[in-house]
Amino acid sequence: MVHLVIVMSSLISSLINGEPAMASDSYIIYFGTCPASGKNKGIYTCRLDTATGKLRAPELAAKTANPSFLAIHPDCRYLYAVGDSGVFGGRKTGAVSAFAIDQATGKLTLLNRQSTGGLGPCHLNVDRTGKCVLVANYSSGSCASLPVRDDGSLGEAGSFIQHEGSSVNPKRQAGPHAHSINLSPDNRFAFVADLGLDKVLIYKLDPVRAMLTPNDPPFATVPPGSGPRHLAFHPSGRFAYVINEMFCTVTAFSYEAKQGALKEIQTVSTLPKGESVQPGYSTAEVQVHPGGKFLYGSNRGHDTIAVFAIDQVSGTLSLIQNEPTQGKMPRNFGIDPTGAWLLAANQDTGNVVVFAVDPKTGKLKPTGQIIAVGAPVCVKFMSAKPK
Repeated sequence: MVHLVIVMSSLISSLINGEPAMASDSYIIYFGTCPASGKNKGIYTCRLDTATGKLRAPELAAKTANPSFLAIHPDCRYLYAVGDSGVFGGRKTGAVSAFAIDQATGKLTLLNRQSTGGLGPCHLNVDRTGKCVLVANYSSGSCASLPVRDDGSLGEAGSFIQHEGSSVNPKRQAGPHAHSINLSPDNRFAFVADLGLDKVLIYKLDPVRAMLTPNDPPFATVPPGSGPRHLAFHPSGRFAYVINEMFCTVTAFSYEAKQGALKEIQTVSTLPKGESVQPGYSTAEVQVHPGGKFLYGSNRGHDTIAVFAIDQVSGTLSLIQNEPTQGKMPRNFGIDPTGAWLLAANQDTGNVVVFAVDPKTGKLKPTGQIIAVGAPVCVKFMSAKPK
């Protein structure tokens, strides 16, 4: 017990100081894919050695159609994936699939599928109690919450909310496009970044009933035409960051936890100083380093990871690096839980590239570790040690 306390104290201290934990752990990684390449068959898995940054060769974890985005249950026994199936249950809608995880092999067994209630589901999350799965439907601009049964399978949606409205870009923002759904650190609120509305809609969450209801305040805004895509909270819970797909920017917010309110404090470009957005440029993923000192965002077209230093008092950002991802269209990336490694998933070139994270500066350095995964669009980590 004493040894465990010492190890945990060391881990917490390392993360607070922005340094990677030095324990030699192994993580199971899951890759969501899309069918654009024609080379993938579903969800893939491999293992990462956190001491060396080495990846094993990927293997097929589950054969399934278009498992674009993934989420892992808090107890690591189940995995959930959204897919734009086109037709489900006799009607035109997307679906979310529930899988049981084999802790020894990482392989997945399908439990069931449920309708997301809308078209083009693109993002999902499991609430922190593991009682419900939250889904964002991009094409139809809606969100839903589905209960998790005792066996990990999904019940029918407890709530479904259709967004309404538009914004200033008639080609991309003629209607709502819910692009992600995230949870507050205390699990009381859900935040839906809607690209079509230039809003982050805010909902109260009742995980026991798998129910979403509008909050007061009901939303926060980003500059018109930005197109908010993904959101990440700072580990302190005091700040949140939204990456804006259309303008290649990040908007920093202060967060008031009692009311679930976001207040804009800064919007900054993800591109190098003096470089403007070009045709084919867009952003995708955003994540905060576990230590809270750095923020990372992916630039598609520019094909780089933007690295920012975070001011720990104000929450504002300063761009310190644009590191090429050694591939095309980095739609997603993942930072391992120790904070030592970043895995960039290049959709168009079908490769996942490992970068070392400098614990003092936050800058990225390629390790030479590259694996082939057909059209990777999501990276998720899970401890290889059963809970």
